[in-house]
Amino acid sequence: MIEIQTMVENEAGIHCRPSSEILMKRQEFPNCEITISTEKGDGDLNSILSLISLGLAQGDKVTVKADGENEELACRTLADLFAYHFDFPPNEG
Repeated sequence: MIEIQTMVENEAGIHCRPSSEILMKRQEFPNCEITISTEKGDGDLNSILSLISLGLAQGDKVTVKADGENEELACRTLADLFAYHFDFPPNEG
């Protein structure tokens, strides 16, 4: 088992779009049990509603835990998504 602590960086928190991206990426690791722990509650990453219902806001700490096949890659990949700025991509113009 591996765990990584990260922080929600998205200004609008983990709402529908980030939740969807996180859960789609989670599907790439079917043989790995992945859970998260936060001050607002704990959960697995199998339901968009359970992730959204945590109400994760910018600055909230999230601990991602993974156990199984490719656990290190799974944990790092998902922790990086919690720290991603989904709503504010770089301005290219």
